[in-house]
Amino acid sequence: MSTDRGIPAPTLKSRIHGCLLGGALGDSLGYAVEFDSIDDIRERFGARGLTGLGELSGPRHFSDDTQLTLYTVDGLVEALEWANAGVGADVNACLWLAYLRWLATQGEDAGASAPAPQPRWIDGNEVLRQRRHPDRDCISGLATGEMGTAVRPVNAGAKGPGTVMRSAPFGLIPHITPDAVYKLSADAAALTHGHPVAHQSAGIFSLLIHRLVSGEPLRDAAAAVAAHAATLPEAAPELPERLEAAIRLAEKSPGAVGKLAGPEELVQALGGGWTAEEALAVALYAVLATLPAGAADGQPDQHFRDALAVAVNHSGGSDTAGSLAGNILGALYGEACLPAEWLNDLEAPEVIRGMADQLVKVTTGEG
Repeated sequence: MSTDRGIPAPTLKSRIHGCLLGGALGDSLGYAVEFDSIDDIRERFGARGLTGLGELSGPRHFSDDTQLTLYTVDGLVEALEWANAGVGADVNACLWLAYLRWLATQGEDAGASAPAPQPRWIDGNEVLRQRRHPDRDCISGLATGEMGTAVRPVNAGAKGPGTVMRSAPFGLIPHITPDAVYKLSADAAALTHGHPVAHQSAGIFSLLIHRLVSGEPLRDAAAAVAAHAATLPEAAPELPERLEAAIRLAEKSPGAVGKLAGPEELVQALGGGWTAEEALAVALYAVLATLPAGAADGQPDQHFRDALAVAVNHSGGSDTAGSLAGNILGALYGEACLPAEWLNDLEAPEVIRGMADQLVKVTTGEG
């Protein structure tokens, strides 16, 4: 089996590492311009905008998007450790405890009603204790000390990107059904956000990652999850509408980087990425519109560079769109798509690889 462009299919280990590292690279690129308008970005970096980590003169930091993604990995790893030992565990409870530990790293208190989680390896990494403009709904939802569910939500009405940005790891677990992937992701989203579109966007994103890890071509996987989004019970209409708009916009210039929608058109068509469904739509457009038209065109790392430039250079939520685009391409190509010089500039790669290795070990037995 091979990827869209005839490249031999990566191993599951490579896809897990690629997805988590790719997300962190995209997050780092976008975080540098998260609060800048496109005019400000062009003034700082020129007409093409920010196109690589090497263009940044200061520190290259990732944001809470990567922090929470790694804590999602940790919650899943704990649940799988229990399962591998023959002990049943509530997966969502493990995730809630992981997110509560992240909350503590941000200097926030969940109150006396919340449990006191036992520390794990991830908690000892100082880079994950830095406060990087954390998603306010993630903070407030966890600070209630209540374990939110879809039927008893915390933060009723919250539909920000704090759910979808942390949900790639659900798609990286092998040998579970697509329905299980969706449910795990949507249930975990309800821990902090109350609006159905926040749950559904997270679940659909995890399904996209799952399909790519299973070897499905990018365009086929994107079309399938967009169609699935429209069939969800009590589907929030804005999610399938945004996904279909992203696919239509990408079809106008497949593989033609010089004919991409401009940042202004992108935001007008898909939104700025400040809500869960908008962030997913922007990332989906970025990876589809820059997908080379033929197997002989370019290299995976060039697709990564082109897609990330689209995902972060606009007047919107650049870090989350960048993170999601990086997750998608890492799941598709594995580590082959990650530019070497970007990896050299990445903050704390050993922490990201350490969490990736833990997920590989509990899912495949590889040391």
